[in-house]
Amino acid sequence: MARPFLKLLLFSAVPIFCFLRFSHASLSYNFYERTCPQLDSLVNRAMAAIFLDLTAPSALVRLMFHDCQVQGCDASILLDSGGGNVRTEMLSGKNFGIRQRSSIQMMKEAVESECPGQVSCADLIVMAASKSVTVSGGPRIDVPLGRKDSTTANNLLADSHLPPASMSVDDLLNLFSSMGMNMEEAVAMLGSHTLGVGHCINIADRLYEPKGDDYMSSNYGAYLSFMCPTRVPLTNLTALPNDLTPTLFDNQYFRNILAGRAPFTIDSRIATDPRTSAIVAHFAGNQEHFFQAFSSAFLKLSYHGVLTGDSEGEIRRQCNQVN
Repeated sequence: MARPFLKLLLFSAVPIFCFLRFSHASLSYNFYERTCPQLDSLVNRAMAAIFLDLTAPSALVRLMFHDCQVQGCDASILLDSGGGNVRTEMLSGKNFGIRQRSSIQMMKEAVESECPGQVSCADLIVMAASKSVTVSGGPRIDVPLGRKDSTTANNLLADSHLPPASMSVDDLLNLFSSMGMNMEEAVAMLGSHTLGVGHCINIADRLYEPKGDDYMSSNYGAYLSFMCPTRVPLTNLTALPNDLTPTLFDNQYFRNILAGRAPFTIDSRIATDPRTSAIVAHFAGNQEHFFQAFSSAFLKLSYHGVLTGDSEGEIRRQCNQVN
């Protein structure tokens, strides 16, 4: 069963290659050339099984985003509580619905069997997210490697650093500009909402405490109210597709939010804010340009706060605990 999925992973039907080469000290595209030259094939084989779950790509992309926004791309989101420096980030309500942490450990075990003590969990998270975008029909994004794993985690940092679905456009632009992204790249980052689902817990605010800058079509508002009928969700299991093609990485998300069918408040706001509305409209009509901007933004996110060199971090033996 794994073979056709592996073929799809290696030869995506929409192979938009990112030739942009940003520099970051100690990260490189051939970092494991000597210590684990077979890394890519090992990861591909492990992920072929993971991708039998069609919801896995969206979960792995979200896992990377939530890791990189707290302490940087250092696999802190994988740590379980233990010791004075580790209080798992999964205790944060902002990490509600995070899945596929165990898949990174499964990848780690496959890599450790061939290249013990060489490859970080932080690099595996970034590789998994990149390959998830590609296997879902999005651009191929080659990522430089060489990150170390953190030895600390803190749920309070996750509480303060992970943005809410109701964030303002100012907050969005400030967040991503701190990672070196321009406005177009910041809007492209939200395009990752083209994958996956949303939950009532993140949607109820806009239904029951509406703001003047939050536009949605009447039909879509009725649909959300039907799916999320109470201010406090009856169950956190209620999931709504983010757009019409939740398992495909495409520009449907931008077409949806132009039509007032945005699942989250921030999605609606970027479609109407005069600074970002033209970018949304352009991405809705030009998928290739969206892919190019997203690839550039993804790389910049993947560099955020990385630990490198001999004096920073470690290569964890188990992704959920420090050595």
